[in-house]
Amino acid sequence: MTDTATQRLADLAVRVGANVQPGQIVAISGEPGKEYLVREIAAAAYRAGAKFVDVTWFDPWVKRARVQHAPDDTLDFVPPWYGDRALALGEHNAARIGLSGPVAPGLMSDLDPVRSGRDRLPAVKENMQVVNARQVNWTIVPGPTPAWAELVHPDLEPGAAYAKLWEQVARVCRLDEDDPVEAWLERRGQLIEAAGKLSERRFDALHYEAPGTDFTVGLLPSARWMAAKMDTCFGVEHMANLPTEEVFTSPDPTRADGRVRSTKPLVLLDGTVVRDLEVEFRAGRIVGLTASEGQEVMRTIVDRDEGASRLGEVALVDREGRIGELDTIFYDTLLDENAASHIAIGTGFPFLVSDEDAPRVNESEIHIDFMIGSDEMRVTGVTQDGQRVPLLVDGTWQI
Repeated sequence: MTDTATQRLADLAVRVGANVQPGQIVAISGEPGKEYLVREIAAAAYRAGAKFVDVTWFDPWVKRARVQHAPDDTLDFVPPWYGDRALALGEHNAARIGLSGPVAPGLMSDLDPVRSGRDRLPAVKENMQVVNARQVNWTIVPGPTPAWAELVHPDLEPGAAYAKLWEQVARVCRLDEDDPVEAWLERRGQLIEAAGKLSERRFDALHYEAPGTDFTVGLLPSARWMAAKMDTCFGVEHMANLPTEEVFTSPDPTRADGRVRSTKPLVLLDGTVVRDLEVEFRAGRIVGLTASEGQEVMRTIVDRDEGASRLGEVALVDREGRIGELDTIFYDTLLDENAASHIAIGTGFPFLVSDEDAPRVNESEIHIDFMIGSDEMRVTGVTQDGQRVPLLVDGTWQI
């Protein structure tokens, strides 16, 4: 890590990611070990004209104490002011910046997985309500830590692992470009073009084929594909993920059939690692779920509410992005989901469909992405009349 890289990442988060506007409140969420980046982002936000920077911290070690010791009937409790804060940020049309990357991977691995799965903090349902109402301009950027680096590069000495992770973050975030902002605007244009072509075709369904995967998911009639640029209800463009390499939409939650196999580990917000996840869908609902690690946590999560066992998002990723070329498992959804096509269980995005179709988009307290794509995957679009159109083959767009 260098001071220059940290400053560049902070500036990118503020200028391109959240696109902080003069006079805005800026909410930054962080965890222990990421203080250095939170402070740089706060400084960049104030330089951009922020009215006030509000920082919240989440400590996974405190969560571990709760899962380990709290009365069983209290684990679903979320203090009401957590949700009130999220709604208030929406009412004030604030900017939000979050930091990804584990700070304590595997911290919950020796605890009761059912109890761990019941406590979903720091996630709260009101966050997705505000996002779907487009009330905030927001982004998530990676926040490297030594613990994360040792997870990704266990064969290196701690200092070398941390330096290597930062080198890779700089690469995928385009911090190595003379002008990272301009570099992202160029890549954004490419992704938006791909999303536009998918939207124009109005496919009825997608069919995924790969080793361990044979899966069809239906799309809503008015589904629109989005990439790299979101707009708030008050007219501010922003990039919700940095880096971002995906094009995505919300599917019909009642039309998913077949089996999918994850191609990368999934790391949940509490540090739980889910490996070798395989999921079977029937009529849109998960009817079978296995994993070599984290299985009971995931089963508890998908039973949380009516929508937790259905899909809220499908996303396609080509091989032109910088993350996949590194051939690294980052154990971080922000990076891994932008290296491979993925799907998400839980709540969807009503703003991607017409008002008529919006009530059909999946609703849930959760939204969890997991990666199913690889160079071996073939994705085919199915038209209303049953015609099959190749979309992604060997990681390359066919349309």
